Amino acid sequence: MTPAGGSALEHAVGASFAAGGALACADPLYTPRQVQFEMARAVAVAIEARSALVVEAGTGVGKTFAYLVPTLLSGARALVSTATKSLQDQLFLRDVPRLRDALQAPVTVALLKGRASYLCLHRLAQARESGLLPDRWAVRALARIERWARTTASGDLAEVDGLDERSSLIPLVTSTRENCLGAECPQYRDCHVMKARREAMAADLVVVNHHLFFADMSLRDTGVAELLPSVEVAIFDEAHQLAEAGVSFLGTTLGSAQGIDLARDLLASGLQHARGLRDWNAIAGGCDRAARELRIAAVGPLREVRGSFKLRWDERSRRGDFIAALEGVGQAFESAAEALGTVADAAPDLAKLQERSADVAARARHFAQDGAPGTVRWIDLGVHQVRLVESPLDIRDALREQMARAPKAWVFTSATLGDDERLSWFTESAGLDEAQVLRAGSPFDYAAHARLYVPAGFPKPNDPAHPQAVAMLAARCARVLGGRSFVLTTTLRALQAIGERLREAFDEEGDAIAVLIQGSAPKRQLLQQFLDNPASVLVGSQSFWEGIDVRGDALQCVLIDKLPFPPPNDPLVEARVKRLEAEGRNAFADYFVAEAAVSLKQGAGRLIRSESDRGLLVVCDPRLAGMNYGRRLREALPPMARVANETEALEWLGQLRR
Repeated sequence: MTPAGGSALEHAVGASFAAGGALACADPLYTPRQVQFEMARAVAVAIEARSALVVEAGTGVGKTFAYLVPTLLSGARALVSTATKSLQDQLFLRDVPRLRDALQAPVTVALLKGRASYLCLHRLAQARESGLLPDRWAVRALARIERWARTTASGDLAEVDGLDERSSLIPLVTSTRENCLGAECPQYRDCHVMKARREAMAADLVVVNHHLFFADMSLRDTGVAELLPSVEVAIFDEAHQLAEAGVSFLGTTLGSAQGIDLARDLLASGLQHARGLRDWNAIAGGCDRAARELRIAAVGPLREVRGSFKLRWDERSRRGDFIAALEGVGQAFESAAEALGTVADAAPDLAKLQERSADVAARARHFAQDGAPGTVRWIDLGVHQVRLVESPLDIRDALREQMARAPKAWVFTSATLGDDERLSWFTESAGLDEAQVLRAGSPFDYAAHARLYVPAGFPKPNDPAHPQAVAMLAARCARVLGGRSFVLTTTLRALQAIGERLREAFDEEGDAIAVLIQGSAPKRQLLQQFLDNPASVLVGSQSFWEGIDVRGDALQCVLIDKLPFPPPNDPLVEARVKRLEAEGRNAFADYFVAEAAVSLKQGAGRLIRSESDRGLLVVCDPRLAGMNYGRRLREALPPMARVANETEALEWLGQLRR
């Protein structure tokens, strides 16, 4: 695999991936793959030239090794960013150490997460002393964390067995930018966040996540701001999630939960450090009430909220009660900041609370005015809180600004980044029009190992009978396999309807097949139940469309309920469509179909995860076969052979079962 020409780094990369190279010596199961080497070589060229590279690497390419090997061999200081904290852990704990040993590369590695991942010793002490815990589950979790805190070196809460990442206790024992006391903290010397940042600054390779990267762009509070100028290589894995991560962090937000948490902290610290100097119950009560009234005004005529969704800004911002509630937040927190200013010298906690109160008041004033040009506003409404959001339409300007600051190699990679040769879906929104582009196709034999079935005569997606038809088809497929199936839905409403009808169908026929529905247990637990019991069908929505790796015959059928077009009434979608139309472009082709192609590839990617996997992909949407754009979407999928009807589809599943 060693290239005929090329630099010393390219030659070293080629030798490592060769049949008798370092990777083969370290792993007896290693098999050289030409597409993996091509990607690794392109990364090496980008590192040497300090240029930008975008790589779409299909399932099975081995993209992680393809970017890590040249990075480790180059000796360059590097930052690797991925989509989630669990993927960070996988890189830090497994992939990088394994390659470092195989290549005998003397590289120091550090893991850097956001504040919310690390125990704050000062906040832990406050939680213990205040006794203001939300429920009895939090009391038990606090005791478990206190035992672990005595022995942990990293302070990473991921180490705590059985701690649900949704636990109400976590905000009470972690810090935020707003409530961190910095050098004024009595526990500053032992601070886990500062320790992680010091280790990151000293390391040769640092593993972060996209949220951390973009949070630093807007807040300068994650440690990345100091780190980024010193690295020579920046790699973004799972880059298809980069734009949405950036959009969510580069704007301005104001949340009712933010106000309620601040009111709680204000009461606890006021009573502890300045009791009797002000009526802290009244001040905190006013802030808490203002935050809750903002949520009530945002809910408006909706009597109850199930799940979470977005409201258009104009739907509420012109209502008198909403404007009054926004003004109420500004006044309540401005009054709190004034009161805290009179006692701020008494304790660092009070000075920090004054800053936080003033910040909330300023955000309320910001949202009372018109939005900035080139941004879009909306209201995120959840079961327990509301968030006002002002966001840029994409990450183009922010990323270009970062890339212009200092010459370094920028590598962006994912299994799905578009459906054309220039990967325009990703490169346009990220401002990477001049970047080198490589499409490394999957080495898997999809034509022999996978089938695609688009049922004819199926109810249209907007037909009320559609969810039941999906459930009954899923039941027939799962019966042949004895389970071993995923049903991926595009909405939470369809998730519940399909899941419940599927369970009824199995009960009616006496099938011993379990139905696992997203939301009934944490994602990781549901996936483990599916792996432990092959006689299962897992019904999942957005979070199960990607990042799920089930190999072998545990999963042999994936059904997708309908084409995953973006919701047209989403405020961010509407704003992007308006911009495209103003540019004279076709928003349906350039945005809706492009988005659907990427999402469809992600969902289909759950089916075949290794060279020996076999399976059936069912897309229960007749538009894939009948509409003009259906051909473009089919071509975006891996090259699976199509079956003509349900009989052929079930026969294929029967072969897999045998």
